[in-house]
Amino acid sequence: MTRPPADLVPAEVPAQALTHNPLNGVTGGLWRTRRAGRPAVLKLIAPPGAGAGPAHWAASDDPGHWNYWRREVEAYRSGLATTCYAEAGLVAPDPLVIEDRPDGTVALWLTEAAGRPGTTGTVRDLADLARRLGAAQAAWLADPGVSPASRRAGDVSPYDWLARDWLRDYTLSRPVTEPVPWDHPAAVAAWPGSLRDDLRRLWEQRQAVLAATDRLPRTLCHHDVWPTNLVFADAGPVLLDWSFVGPGPIGEDAANLVLDTFLDGLVDVALLTEVADAVLDGYVDGLRGAVEPALVAHAVRLSGAAKYFWLSPVMLNRAGGATGQTYDRRDEAAMFAGRRPVLELLTNWAAASAD
Repeated sequence: MTRPPADLVPAEVPAQALTHNPLNGVTGGLWRTRRAGRPAVLKLIAPPGAGAGPAHWAASDDPGHWNYWRREVEAYRSGLATTCYAEAGLVAPDPLVIEDRPDGTVALWLTEAAGRPGTTGTVRDLADLARRLGAAQAAWLADPGVSPASRRAGDVSPYDWLARDWLRDYTLSRPVTEPVPWDHPAAVAAWPGSLRDDLRRLWEQRQAVLAATDRLPRTLCHHDVWPTNLVFADAGPVLLDWSFVGPGPIGEDAANLVLDTFLDGLVDVALLTEVADAVLDGYVDGLRGAVEPALVAHAVRLSGAAKYFWLSPVMLNRAGGATGQTYDRRDEAAMFAGRRPVLELLTNWAAASAD
């Protein structure tokens, strides 16, 4: 859909389609436009069955499902998105209007976050973001389903629309076909045998890796912290897209920030080691006094391994065909080569977390 529905944005009002994951059945469209004379972002949220995407990106009407279609609507209506991390200086766009439409979709109107795109963030920016994220998540350690303010008021009722077990449900839903062709020519050309062996081991141990994350302290996770969901504003970072919010292990969001900053070729992979060290240091500092630094470092490595054990098998299943990528515009050979340092870090984290 190149333009929003005309009843939402008349033809005379400019509307710029924004890059998003078109495979996800929840997102019917995303535009930068105007509302009541001011800059705004319009996100059209679609119920199950409205889109034609693949099964592993289908919207769900189960409130606990990893891809529950109304979660972001509820996160904004409840105020959770705009307040849950705000005390640490990490905010979401303010909602302008939330419209339930006759066709079953929901129009989510948000203020436009003005600032630098997340892909332009410096190492210092990402370290500061990680520190704020750690401080914010420290406040949710006691019960990741109940806000600190609610706990102080004696309310222990969690939101029933939070993702129930996002990390496990999402990762195990990725479309891997066995047997995985670990010696596909595309992999042999880009990845040494030792890396392929490590990636195979991580895939084979995925259930044990996920089980190990269950033993980590839990907090309220965003579950999709990466550059395209970030704006670096003058007043501090703005975190976009609250579709996946829910309880999860500490470290998961920080790990995803490191890995997903580089996986799609949007940021120079030469910065990987520097960013990984800076994000870990910042996140440890944010959680200082709440979680022991050694446990935080272990959690980042372990949850990173848990988040992406499926990636190399999916890449190999698709090798020789369409990459299925929305954000990564590299050809197959460049993508395999460009992701090698990130996959090496991933397997190093997996090995370190198993010690």
